Amino acid sequence: MNVQKLFRRNRFKKPAKVEPRGRRWPLVLREWRSYARRTALLALIVGALAALTWALDRPIRVISMDGAFQRVSPGQIEKAIAPYTQAGFMSADLDRIQRAVERVPWVDHARVQRRFPNSLHVTVAEETAAARWGASGLLNTRGELFVREATHVPAELPRLSGPEGSQSQVAQRYLSAQGRMLEAGMRIAALRLDERGAWEMDLDSGVTVRLGRRDVDARLDRFIRTASQVISHRLNDITYVDMRYSNGFAIGWRGAQTPAVGPTDG
Repeated sequence: MNVQKLFRRNRFKKPAKVEPRGRRWPLVLREWRSYARRTALLALIVGALAALTWALDRPIRVISMDGAFQRVSPGQIEKAIAPYTQAGFMSADLDRIQRAVERVPWVDHARVQRRFPNSLHVTVAEETAAARWGASGLLNTRGELFVREATHVPAELPRLSGPEGSQSQVAQRYLSAQGRMLEAGMRIAALRLDERGAWEMDLDSGVTVRLGRRDVDARLDRFIRTASQVISHRLNDITYVDMRYSNGFAIGWRGAQTPAVGPTDG
């Protein structure tokens, strides 16, 4: 490469302009002023919002409610809310109030809303009892034990029982079986799970059906398809139907010895 040509080409290129140090200060000052203006504007907005919140945070004067209120009284809800109403309209913690209401017996879920200018509105949904648990407990439709010692237990509810902690398991099996039993013209009055894991149910006709520990769903299907047809016209003469046989089932007749149809398998 011709060094002389390269030199001629570059000698006319202007060097980068270097800003004198003394001239940089106005630029820094302009940036600082812009930053200060933004900060002041933000502080003004925050202050205005704080002032508005303070102005709106007046004492809560009114608590309104709606719901069925068959098992829960408005007085119970007011008592649960009372510790939280000392806060103002804006500062009241709605989540904490909701949790307090939902701890009231027979309350399934609740919703709490602010209503301008100084009131709270509480909507309450009560639990639906789907079955009894043990002597006086109540299960909801999700199989949750929501009352352990109910003062009033509806007699028409099915009786479910099992080891501690098995509420959901027993309830789910009841809910899945009851629909199929109703289609077959029968109703489950009680369902039990014992400590060994064996299942047994009572029909509203008074007949007990023993399902055992293994293949419970298959045995229930076999009872609905076959055994129920055999016993349908003799329900008053039968105490139980044992489905724990590998090749059939056994019927327990009132006042008679039970015939063995085949070996049981648990």
